[in-house]
Amino acid sequence: MAVISSPTYDPKTTAENLANAYVAGTKAILDGRSTRATATASALTTLGSALSAFQSSMSALASGTKSVSANAATFSNTAIATASATSKAVAGTYSFYVEQLATSGQVSYNVNDSVATNAGAMNVMLADGSSFQVDLANADSNMDGVLSAKEVAAAINSAANNGSRVTASTMTVNGQSKLVLTSAKTGAANGVASIDVSGLGDANLQSDLSAQTTLTAAADAIVWVGGQAGTKVQQASNTFNVVDDVSFTITQAQAAGAAPVTMTVAADSSATATNVQSFITAYNTLLGVFDTLTAAGDHSAASSTDSTPKSADAAFHSDAGVLNLRDRLNAALRAATGGISLINFGITAAKDGTLTLDTARLNKTIAANPGTLDSLFGRAGVGVDSGVLGAMNKLTTAWTSSAGGYIASRRDAVTKQQTDIAERQATLQTQFDNAYQRYLAQFTKLQELQSSMTTTSNMFTALFSSDSEN
Repeated sequence: MAVISSPTYDPKTTAENLANAYVAGTKAILDGRSTRATATASALTTLGSALSAFQSSMSALASGTKSVSANAATFSNTAIATASATSKAVAGTYSFYVEQLATSGQVSYNVNDSVATNAGAMNVMLADGSSFQVDLANADSNMDGVLSAKEVAAAINSAANNGSRVTASTMTVNGQSKLVLTSAKTGAANGVASIDVSGLGDANLQSDLSAQTTLTAAADAIVWVGGQAGTKVQQASNTFNVVDDVSFTITQAQAAGAAPVTMTVAADSSATATNVQSFITAYNTLLGVFDTLTAAGDHSAASSTDSTPKSADAAFHSDAGVLNLRDRLNAALRAATGGISLINFGITAAKDGTLTLDTARLNKTIAANPGTLDSLFGRAGVGVDSGVLGAMNKLTTAWTSSAGGYIASRRDAVTKQQTDIAERQATLQTQFDNAYQRYLAQFTKLQELQSSMTTTSNMFTALFSSDSEN
């Protein structure tokens, strides 16, 4: 008698396959939506960073105190002084004689170890009449009952009202400990005049801190405008602002009777070209981000022999809002003032929209139309938006603003969508689990039935085989 055979089932594998088939359609839809939502969230972050970087570049280029056109201030002898000029500086030539540099004062005291008990307090007096108190009650940091020069220095540096006006340090010269006080600022008024020791408890420390040695005298800077027979300007700092919108710093005093140095303020065509190029670079970088985020995927007909997967559309492909922003930025770029646009200044666009600069044409147009470049570019920043930069800044701010900006609003919508998808995926997982358990129970019973039938079949086979032999 033939043995009865039946298909063999693996309940777990079969149950899993059937459960996957049961949720496959819905899972594919949710996975697709999740992938798109994740891509959109990532694209929004990329776009937000790119727009913010572009805004920062525009603000750095021309804000409330700066414009695209640049001026330069140069000294005839850069060893004597160096200078810088804002875009508002008026061209001209100025003469100066540098008599003296401003210096920080530095004094020292021979300080021997003193008794820490009832150390008291002292007042450091500055030349401008101000002072600050130094409490030595807790200055004995190693608790050995003795105040050293280093501990006194530490107490001065940490004094609440010092405000880093005076820095204390120590030296050891021929075995003698010295407390050194250095003024943080230059100028005669900022030097250490003396130390009021009347509040100290140790007589020896009082004596030590009453004997001051001047290492470097605090001095003001002295400059004569127009030469030694001109107007004297004396101040605590080595940086002067006597010419409007120009700052210069003296670095070396001149010999007595030396000829004055000259400072020339003039337009800086090289720096202006650099400013314009920085805008072009920032714009091209932003344009590259737009191109990446709106790129089309591979929509060509599928080939039966091509196993390479096709590229998908970028997250913002055909996104009306993003494409509109790109187009409006491009329109702002082409705006004209008085019949002149950026094209007249040698800024041209290639077929892909990227900009290039013709420096020779830029300089020629600036020379023929002074002031127009700044009027055309304008400024970028809250309350100062104007011109091309201002228009672009307003457009980008509408997207980057944390309060109601398009990116923030769209990110909130994507986050809500991702939360909804996650909830639906959790529900789908429950459906899968229930289906799996149901199928597993059914095929486990089927497997048990098959096993029972096989056993019965084998018993009859053995029984009839024995009868036939008899």
